[in-house]
Amino acid sequence: MVSLVIRSYRLRAYPNGAQRRLLDRWIGATRWLWNTALGIRSEAYRTCGLSLTGIDLSRWLTQWKRTAGHEWLAEVPATVLTQCLRDQDCAFSHFFARHARYPRRKAKGGRHSLRFQDIGAGWRLGLLWLPKLGVLKIAEALPEVERPDTVTLSRDATGAYYVSFCAEVPHTLRPGTGDSVGIDLGLTHLATLSTGEKIPNSRHYQRRLRYLRQQQRCLARRQKGSQRREKQRVRVARAHARVREARQYALHALTTRLVREFSVIAIEDLNVKALARGRGAGAIQDAAFGELRRQLRYKSEWYGPLLLEVDRWYASSKHCSMCRFRLDELRLDQRQWKCPKCGTRHDRDINAARNLLTQGVRQLAGRDDRDLCVDAGDACPEEQLLVQVLAEEARSGHYNRAGLEPARLE
Repeated sequence: MVSLVIRSYRLRAYPNGAQRRLLDRWIGATRWLWNTALGIRSEAYRTCGLSLTGIDLSRWLTQWKRTAGHEWLAEVPATVLTQCLRDQDCAFSHFFARHARYPRRKAKGGRHSLRFQDIGAGWRLGLLWLPKLGVLKIAEALPEVERPDTVTLSRDATGAYYVSFCAEVPHTLRPGTGDSVGIDLGLTHLATLSTGEKIPNSRHYQRRLRYLRQQQRCLARRQKGSQRREKQRVRVARAHARVREARQYALHALTTRLVREFSVIAIEDLNVKALARGRGAGAIQDAAFGELRRQLRYKSEWYGPLLLEVDRWYASSKHCSMCRFRLDELRLDQRQWKCPKCGTRHDRDINAARNLLTQGVRQLAGRDDRDLCVDAGDACPEEQLLVQVLAEEARSGHYNRAGLEPARLE
């Protein structure tokens, strides 16, 4: 089966010396335009209550190009400056929708990007031609896709340039293997599969932490504005980039293998933001649970497996995967436990992965395994008393006539 998917491409670019000097000036121009437009919009709203848009400021931009002292704005491609104002409109939209903070001024260092349109007819010949810049050398051949409308040229903190764009490409779904797996995420082992396999946590940042601290202390001793400080800043940025690239490579290898080997994947819907603010935040951010789930989500759409996200409040570690008995308490340091009902010895992580798979299938079928679990005083699952309660009684949280808690409504 063939489907259309939107795929993003990111290629390493190698501009020559003349092109680098041009790009440095253009990045400075877009930074000036962003900061100036942000100051005008903020001041207009603060003093007059007037909300300006990117279209209003684009008229000012036309006048600035004709003003003495700002002729250098005309040297920048017009679409690059226009896209800068559009990006600022998008930033304000996210702020008013409460999805992001108020837009901030752009500093001279760090990551910057330029967005180009009308990239020329050389795309069919495998050449990337950008307006007023010429043909740009890239590390690999261009993919055989239709010419994109917009191309983003970015420069990261290490000074490396990358070209990124999106294209809609046909994709053939792989035939299903018929196997299913549950995945329990953790810090000791990055992922534990219901098959019994445990994926070790490489701890990329922790392994390089000593070297990073040394380099960052060396950066703190450098005089601001000096060439030695700039060289040390690039050295620190490259060290962080190596950590990030190693983590991304390991996650891509793991997620691609999972979506190719299994047809059904069940994973817990963790609140990674809240976990990253609590105890062990550094280890959780190093493991990148959110990135792993994001890759599984879009790769499952590409390759065809079904991804099931289990409710985060489901106690997967406390349930027995054999008889559905539930423990009242299970400490974090207990990595193994024995079921008092059926006598099965469980590995904590493997048992949780199996329960996640079972619960994911039950949620898909419209059932909730939490209402059918066995408590300590029950004889067996078949002898558990199922009490039907009214919807109003269940929503109110009151106890029913039998003295049992109301069933949960999904």
